Amino acid sequence: MCLAVPGKVLEVWDSDGTRMANVDFGGVLKDVCLEFVPDIAIGDYAIVHVGFALQRLDEKSARETLALFERMGEMEMEFGDPWARAAKESGLHPGEVTP
Repeated sequence: MCLAVPGKVLEVWDSDGTRMANVDFGGVLKDVCLEFVPDIAIGDYAIVHVGFALQRLDEKSARETLALFERMGEMEMEFGDPWARAAKESGLHPGEVTP
């Protein structure tokens, strides 16, 4: 599943005419395009989907949504290590190699 996840804008810059930001998703940092929400600023929260900020969100709603996603395991699914997850699901331990 691919979610629209709330994140906090930490830094904003221009990259070849495109407004970009470094966004914190509960400890996971990603670069995000801000072209759809041009008035968003450092410290604001935004709903982000596939690398694009889609809408501003208030801090309380953002934190509640992040906590809910964490409880549901969606943060691990969205941002976790897919190789480690596949190994775990197959019964292997991280770093274990099959013959």
